[in-house]
Amino acid sequence: MSSHLPDSAPPAWARQLGYAGLIPFVALAAGVWVGHPDAGDALVAYAATIVSFLGAIHWGLTMRDEVPDTKALSWGVVPSLVAWLALMMATEDALALLTALLVTCWVVDRQAYVRWGVGGWLRLRTELTLVACLCCGLSALWF
Repeated sequence: MSSHLPDSAPPAWARQLGYAGLIPFVALAAGVWVGHPDAGDALVAYAATIVSFLGAIHWGLTMRDEVPDTKALSWGVVPSLVAWLALMMATEDALALLTALLVTCWVVDRQAYVRWGVGGWLRLRTELTLVACLCCGLSALWF
């Protein structure tokens, strides 16, 4: 049984892991900006991985329910499918799409997290999304 109270802020370890997850975004965006030939594609792959994770959170949250929410299950696969499409696009277009998808996931999560009683995680979620979007969005403009 978890000692984490509903709607409380994430523990320090979760925040540290979240911030560590930004390292590839920042490093790969820097690589794009200095002209590393593979940095853009690597950034697309990492962003696609992260948005797939964001969709999976909805499955994890609704799995706790006696009757899983079909809307949450349906939404949960959308980020993975769109990310998969992004992997087949030109790098700058993929980065733009993934930036929009990160924002869309954040908009959906702002409501879903509150509904599932994990609204205390929204500040961290917002901080992580802001940095990821800046890295992907600015890199898309750099091309």
